[in-house]
Amino acid sequence: MADVEMDIDDAALQVDDGNNNGDASGDASGPRTADMQTHAKATAVRSIEGWIIIVTNVHEEADEEALHDMFSEFGEIKNMHLNLDRRSGYVKGYCLIEYPTLKEARAAIDGAHETKLLDQTVQVDFAFVRPPPAKVRNERNERDGRGRGGDRGDRGDRGRDRDRDEDRNDEHEHSEEHRREEHRRGPPGGRTNRSRSRSPGAEGGA
Repeated sequence: MADVEMDIDDAALQVDDGNNNGDASGDASGPRTADMQTHAKATAVRSIEGWIIIVTNVHEEADEEALHDMFSEFGEIKNMHLNLDRRSGYVKGYCLIEYPTLKEARAAIDGAHETKLLDQTVQVDFAFVRPPPAKVRNERNERDGRGRGGDRGDRGDRGRDRDRDEDRNDEHEHSEEHRREEHRRGPPGGRTNRSRSRSPGAEGGA
């Protein structure tokens, strides 16, 4: 079973500019925007080597041969990936098919969508699409906002740490100053009465 190349070529998606840019098919007119639209009006993107379509609602007993016979009518199939359930061995319900040109992929979508395969209706569309520009901008703004908010949060934490350190230093200095002042003043009640011992000879002389 051949695996399909899933890498997307961002540079490959180009609207027809009259100079045959954006598609490897060699069509003189170049790719048309309408040809790259999905059923939901999103814009498809090309993989590294071709255009990938996805076939959904595939019958669980379908095999590569049945799918190849059905979709080879629309063009050369470069790769096909039919995913099977490991436990049951049946098809999971979808298949990825790669065509070398946009024209062939578009023909397969238009010709096979909502048709029967093993008495089950399949849906066919482009597998990979480019998100709308507005969505890309919103996601970028959200990421930038989170980044700036995180920086502000870090700076705020560092500022609070500095404030706590300064408070502790002020308390320590105040305590030291208080102890020095108490030492200068001496104990409460003034100077202590020191007991003066007299020798017995001195007392007798008195």
